Amino acid sequence: MTRFIILARGLNVGGKNPVPMARWRASLESMGYTDVVTYIASGNVLLESTESTARVKERVDEGLAAEFDIDDENVKVLVLRRTQLKGVIENKPAGFGEEPTLYHSDAIFLMGITAADALPAFNPREGVDRVWPGKGVIYSRRLSAERTKSRLSTIVASPLYRSMTIRSWSTTQKLWELAKA
Repeated sequence: MTRFIILARGLNVGGKNPVPMARWRASLESMGYTDVVTYIASGNVLLESTESTARVKERVDEGLAAEFDIDDENVKVLVLRRTQLKGVIENKPAGFGEEPTLYHSDAIFLMGITAADALPAFNPREGVDRVWPGKGVIYSRRLSAERTKSRLSTIVASPLYRSMTIRSWSTTQKLWELAKA
């Protein structure tokens, strides 16, 4: 069995694409997945399967579309193996996420694009924002006291934004703790 982490983009955002986590968990269990755990209502699921990553993604996509009234164009699913999430955690920039009272830190997970492809969508403000490329992820940090001046929100205007899903660093760490259990 392989432990997978599913990060869904576009679920339960601003009242759009509502997917109750308990119902999604039951749906995944009915599909034969085991040890299914959801974490907060933003589309985070952990599960176990003997299937390939591609097959899990295909079946989860099909199950979401069949079970829930969602806008398929705005909802995307990223399926990570436990080892991939471990790499995101272990390969973070030095000091990243270690000063939560000073900085808001996020992991921006990439779907079908590389960090080199994604970086042009970012326009960090000197002294406020900082971004680092990683494998399958962009690490983003904003100075909390100046977060209203952050340019992180400018990525929403980029067509590349549809190939990203953002998780706070604390959520990313929690998902790793759940994946290790």
